[in-house]
Amino acid sequence: MPEPTSVLLTIAYDGAEFAGWAAQKDTRTVQGVVLEAIAKMDPSVVALRGASRTDAGVHAEGQLAAFDPARAIDARGWVLGLDSQLPDDVAVRAARAVPFGYDPRTMSRGKRYRYRLLLDPVRDPLLRGRSWRIGFDLDLERMAREAARAEGTHDFRAFRTAHDQRQNTVRTLSRVAVERESDRVVAIAVSGTAFMHNMVRILVGTLVDVARSQLDEGAVTRAIASGERSDLGPTAPAHGLCLEHVDVALPETGPGDAGVSWPR
Repeated sequence: MPEPTSVLLTIAYDGAEFAGWAAQKDTRTVQGVVLEAIAKMDPSVVALRGASRTDAGVHAEGQLAAFDPARAIDARGWVLGLDSQLPDDVAVRAARAVPFGYDPRTMSRGKRYRYRLLLDPVRDPLLRGRSWRIGFDLDLERMAREAARAEGTHDFRAFRTAHDQRQNTVRTLSRVAVERESDRVVAIAVSGTAFMHNMVRILVGTLVDVARSQLDEGAVTRAIASGERSDLGPTAPAHGLCLEHVDVALPETGPGDAGVSWPR
């Protein structure tokens, strides 16, 4: 008899109409909607292990989530079957068989986020809900210098919401870069091992305030030293943020169909 395997999904979603990833009672969440679709194909599935707890309004291109099915459905069957059950604002982009009990959160080696800024004094309906519109001038060279100060391993306790009470606040950011995507859109790309609640959005709000001279350069360094949230800028709106990729350790081969993915 073949050994049981779990299924790892790559999920994309528009976060505008969701109260975040994590399931909540009487609230529409990504985890809840995806789990409901899975249960229609396999009623034995009652839990879905996500890699990242994105906030309300935050989007994702590469969220990962795993579950333990009882039915023998291949990766292609899960992708096509789930997408036929899911609403238009969430899609399963890929599926892969992994060893039974696989948890993408504990297997995560890092995450990559992208925050988009629309530099335009006039609204653009095609970028509504996908970027934070900035109607004033930004010094992008100043912003880039400040972004570089966040790279490395630091105590980021100042870069979190008040209700995030985790004791370990040391994080490593391998890359914080300002990238121009077009003449009107600038992205702040942030890669790191792990993140605290609203950490990227607080960093982005700070970079914007430095770039418009509302904060002096070196604000990031001063906040790392002081640990005080008041030394930083505002929390950027959720709708500009997207979880692009979660880097996880994956087996090359495994029991049964582990390692088989669709699309390849």
